[in-house]
Amino acid sequence: MSEIADALQPWYLRTARDLPWRRTGFGAWGILVSEFMLQQTPVTRVIPMLEAWLERWPSPAALSEATPAEAVKQWANLGYPRRALWLHRAAVEITERHRGVVPDDVDALLALTGIGDYTARAVAVFAYGRRAPVVDTNTRRVIARAVHGRSQPGAAAKRDLADMSALLPEDDAAAAVVNAAAMELGALVCTARIPRCEECPLRALCAWRAAGYPDTGDERPKQAKYEGSDRQARGAVMRVLRDAEHIVPLSALIPDWPDARQRDRAIDSLIADGLIEIDGEGARLPR
Repeated sequence: MSEIADALQPWYLRTARDLPWRRTGFGAWGILVSEFMLQQTPVTRVIPMLEAWLERWPSPAALSEATPAEAVKQWANLGYPRRALWLHRAAVEITERHRGVVPDDVDALLALTGIGDYTARAVAVFAYGRRAPVVDTNTRRVIARAVHGRSQPGAAAKRDLADMSALLPEDDAAAAVVNAAAMELGALVCTARIPRCEECPLRALCAWRAAGYPDTGDERPKQAKYEGSDRQARGAVMRVLRDAEHIVPLSALIPDWPDARQRDRAIDSLIADGLIEIDGEGARLPR
């Protein structure tokens, strides 16, 4: 496996994109915020939103002093607004439990609201230089092809961490580079639909290429279409509330939505998620 790490490191150091969270001195808080925003959201959309967020709230303590409603409004159209609510709660927890400093320990990070295996390890590795496997969708695809000879990865599983750990050099700094390189390779070269194999630094080592690129199937769960979905209805309700200066009557929340039951279901789910509050006959963002 060391051959894969040896091939990834010089490729990454030569070709890596200049992204804000990769710059020296960006800080653990900025990396944590970026990881929340990057979940299921393209890099190009995240960068301007991240910069605006950190200008407004440059530390966990600063965000903890804001209301959840302010966090949700600032999140704007990034999608999955629960992430804004979770990030706000995590900022409060960091301020109260860790004196305003993002912890460097994976277990302590996992104890924060909204932080799972990937985010905890990403912060520990990329902010603090800890040696740990970091696995995202792109990493899993690289490992599926280069190591296991599969065209696509299976469903996410704990074994993914073991697979990535097996590729990591013992040196902490080198391990961080390999983690980042695997993600970068999957994002730019070893893509899901049209991999650019001739540009890949692992082409001489890739088990999938050596096997003749077999189609081994795609077991990944398919995401439902956004158009006409409950997610779209939820997003429409949230837009109304983000733009409102006052409590919005329930009757004024997307009243022309073509499916009244879907509209009501969206409102109920937003209440259950803590993203909106009911006040009398009206609704508002959480205080």
